[in-house]
Amino acid sequence: MKPNNEKSNIASLIFVYGSLKRGFSLHHHLADHTFIGTAQTLPLYRLFDCGEYPALVDAATDGQCVKGEVYRVSKACQLQLDEVEGVDEGLYERREIRLATPYEDASVQAWFYLHPVAGLKDCGQEWP
Repeated sequence: MKPNNEKSNIASLIFVYGSLKRGFSLHHHLADHTFIGTAQTLPLYRLFDCGEYPALVDAATDGQCVKGEVYRVSKACQLQLDEVEGVDEGLYERREIRLATPYEDASVQAWFYLHPVAGLKDCGQEWP
């Protein structure tokens, strides 16, 4: 008897704000997944320029609304994006992010940068 893989195939929502967005270098990883729409975060985060990619960090006291895109992706895609984003290497971690209307009640995941951002250029609301 085969194990029930239904739970592992449940689609999830992700928020992308950099090289995974349409028109950028890593978007091909989302080519077979559903674009839901553009979105912005609540003003709880900051975005910094690391050169070839951005760094999203928590900033509850001086945050901005970061602009990006929302996609519906499979669990397999999330795991692939974890690898692309360097989760195992400790570069990023995937966790829930708080978005503004109309996504304020949705459970949405994003990748957060785990290293110091001192000295990096602040991107404001959008990268690049």
